[in-house]
Amino acid sequence: MVNEFCGKTALVTGASSGFGYAICARLLKEGYRVIAAARRTDRLEPLQREYGAMVFVAELDVRVAESVLQLHDSLPEAFCAIDVLVNNAGLALGLEPAFKADFNDWQTMIDTNVTGLARVTHCFLPDMVKRGRGLVINMGSIAGTYPYPGGNVYGATKAFVAQFSLNLRADLAGTGVRVTDIQPGLCGGTEFSSVRFHGDTDRAASLYAGVDAITSEDIAETVSWIAGLPPHFNVNAIEIMPTAQSFSPLHVSRKA
Repeated sequence: MVNEFCGKTALVTGASSGFGYAICARLLKEGYRVIAAARRTDRLEPLQREYGAMVFVAELDVRVAESVLQLHDSLPEAFCAIDVLVNNAGLALGLEPAFKADFNDWQTMIDTNVTGLARVTHCFLPDMVKRGRGLVINMGSIAGTYPYPGGNVYGATKAFVAQFSLNLRADLAGTGVRVTDIQPGLCGGTEFSSVRFHGDTDRAASLYAGVDAITSEDIAETVSWIAGLPPHFNVNAIEIMPTAQSFSPLHVSRKA
């Protein structure tokens, strides 16, 4: 059952699957107008059928400057005043050590997780500042804090998200615009790992065997909670793990 319009509008990137789709569905259920932006817009048709005029489906590739500008300039009047920007579009590719990694994978992660996130923020942030209100939620990762073998550039891109979020907070002091970095741990039920392993679904599934991992709905719940907080309350960062996940000892390489 859809609640009445709550008076707020959200833009969610990477909306066609996983976290993005779940976040859109949750915010729509709570009465938000939602701009569901993704490259694969056909996957958003169920949301459009269910929520009608409350959702605006937009084709967006965050890696392409013209795509981001076109979205900004073509929004219908009812969707122009964005209250919540969820920079969710992102991915990991490969788990090889740095000296064996495919540089094309590195470049794609940087273009999406760093440049794409920065580009969307740079495009939509001035409008929030002019209105004196708004919330930017960046989707980071615990990989930006805790290194692991094969995390190399993916972890580095998420470390960028963490520091960029904090620096945005410094710049936005007194503007009324808030910023949060959500840092999930092991999350199941998404395309994340199958994309990382270039379609090797068996390898992807093995990561979640016997584990009650975080779900997309858990992340949508987190977004909903943060977005519903009073405007004087800023969550700088929130780190989330499943109970089954914890910390490993520091690796020590020993001589034979």
